[in-house]
Amino acid sequence: MLLLSSASLAATAPVPPPEMDNTAYILMDYDTGVILAEKNADQPLPPASLTKMMTSHIIEKKLMSGEMKETDPVLMTESAWCRGTSDQSCMYVPVNKSAPAIDMLRGIIIQSGNDASKAMAEHIAGSESAFAQIMNAEAKALGMTNTHFVNATGMPDEGHRASARDLAILSRAIIKQGGDYYKLYSEKEFTYNNITQGNRNALLRTDPTVDGLKTGHTDAAGYCLAASSKRNDMRLISVIMGSKSMQARADQSRELLNWGFGHFDTKVVAPANQFVDSVPVYFGKQDSVKAATGEALKVLIAKTQTDKISTVVNISDKVEAPIKKGQEIGRMMAVVDGKSVASVPIVATEDVEQAGIFKRAWQHVVKWFSNLF
Repeated sequence: MLLLSSASLAATAPVPPPEMDNTAYILMDYDTGVILAEKNADQPLPPASLTKMMTSHIIEKKLMSGEMKETDPVLMTESAWCRGTSDQSCMYVPVNKSAPAIDMLRGIIIQSGNDASKAMAEHIAGSESAFAQIMNAEAKALGMTNTHFVNATGMPDEGHRASARDLAILSRAIIKQGGDYYKLYSEKEFTYNNITQGNRNALLRTDPTVDGLKTGHTDAAGYCLAASSKRNDMRLISVIMGSKSMQARADQSRELLNWGFGHFDTKVVAPANQFVDSVPVYFGKQDSVKAATGEALKVLIAKTQTDKISTVVNISDKVEAPIKKGQEIGRMMAVVDGKSVASVPIVATEDVEQAGIFKRAWQHVVKWFSNLF
């Protein structure tokens, strides 16, 4: 898609983004990746347990690829074991006991267990430091340019940093790539070893449109929250870093999401598979092919401009057989104030076989003569 820049979108919002008492924040549109609002979004900061989003993301990828199974036993080593001190959260798997990988994943996402994070890191990579190398490689692959992981938990370390923008990028990847595992981020509690712990994301209990993602807190990081909310056809991702309290991070996330949904909209200009036209075909057994939109044409736009959207169809005048169903033969563009803001392919809805040699020869002659005039 061609997209409106975040700067042009922000300029069309009738009310500026909220001012909030935190170190950094960002608000991203999920479908397009466009940033609606930001503050210190590229500053590398202590991410606390937002780190565990990368840990869970890597686990989910391995489960989905078949490299791991949900039932695989994962050992709680003494180095990973959590004694339940007041400065860290724990899943409370007994030392030298094993738990299924899927339970460990729930322990990471819902209970924010440091023990589960370390145990999974050791299970996958042999050591937490080796797992951190996998984390950094994945961060680079996702385009997280202001992030460096040292551990799998987010416990304080001078070299352990991530930016709000990078964590929004990671959140988007979790939602896009995690399949059914993304549902775990909305679970409100998890019981293991007869200990029930609630998800610390307070928005899950106060806003039914919120379905993830993760909280974090250390003295160095302050209170952090990555959240995602879907309302109608629009999903937004917010990341708050360095708030002063649990209540503040929830309130600020809610305020930022409400601002985004209040002033912007994802408008479906044309649905997927919408008929566009019958397009002439050269050198085919049939003389035309039906064309339709290959995917939904969506526009992220300020609500004050929704009545200014128009469409332009651009179809090639040199469509030649053979043609395969789904082959791109043009583009449909959404236009606002004379500028293209999004586009999708126009595709053939059927195969068109090449005509026989005599028909092709005759059409070559006709085409040659038509080019003379």
